[in-house]
Amino acid sequence: MDLNTITQVIRRPPDRPGEDWREGDAWLAGGTWLFSADQPELRRLIDLTALRWDPLVPGDEGLEIGATCTIRELYAFASPPDWTASGLFATSCEAFLSSFKVWNAATVGGNICMSLPAGPMITLTAALEATYELWAPDGSTRIVDALEFVTGDHANVLAPGEILRRVDIPAHALRKRTAHRRFTLTRLGRSTVFLIGTQTPGANDLLLTVTAGTTRPVRMAFDSMPDAATLQQSIDVIPADVWFADPNGTPDHRHHLTRHFAEEIRRELMDGGPA
Repeated sequence: MDLNTITQVIRRPPDRPGEDWREGDAWLAGGTWLFSADQPELRRLIDLTALRWDPLVPGDEGLEIGATCTIRELYAFASPPDWTASGLFATSCEAFLSSFKVWNAATVGGNICMSLPAGPMITLTAALEATYELWAPDGSTRIVDALEFVTGDHANVLAPGEILRRVDIPAHALRKRTAHRRFTLTRLGRSTVFLIGTQTPGANDLLLTVTAGTTRPVRMAFDSMPDAATLQQSIDVIPADVWFADPNGTPDHRHHLTRHFAEEIRRELMDGGPA
């Protein structure tokens, strides 16, 4: 879609963009959402892809994902053999309601900053205990837990002019065993619920992350594997206004699916099922 209110596209921003931020500006990365709808309030686009941030940087501490890393790049990433949880990368990429053409342009950071309940990069990074590095227009930096970034449907903690620079996934989370469940109304449809459970190797803990069915990610942490009743009770105390409603499912439907799939995940990890 043509954005006919745009008067300037800044294709070579400074290495630390943002200090010249003004009302009517927007960050441009893949642009797959930006150019899909009217944006009458926008006047300038600031092209982040020109900064050429490294898309994926593995290291002893874990994995750094540049905010402009494309979905295609993440999908193709060859992880170290002991990063057993990295199988979730492909799973989450495949949860996109999009074609391969969108994969070539859409970015990890863009999906996170859209902050939609069904955003699969939100699911992935929250489940793997990631943190986000945010850059403010005044040159300051802050680190935010992925679980705390999204505050509601299409809402997050970003201040005007603030930008997501990178995602850091810790190595200990990448070495965990995982199980996931996802439900859609159609085979290639938007996620109605998307749950991921992780477990420390050699331990009996459980970290369960619930997304898509809720307006923000919800995490349940257990030092030892809970019984079925305890897990169900933990789901039942999620506040009513956190459950999401749209054409893909009512809050009651999503609550029911979450209870059902959470128990499947619990049993899979308890029984030593697939990593």
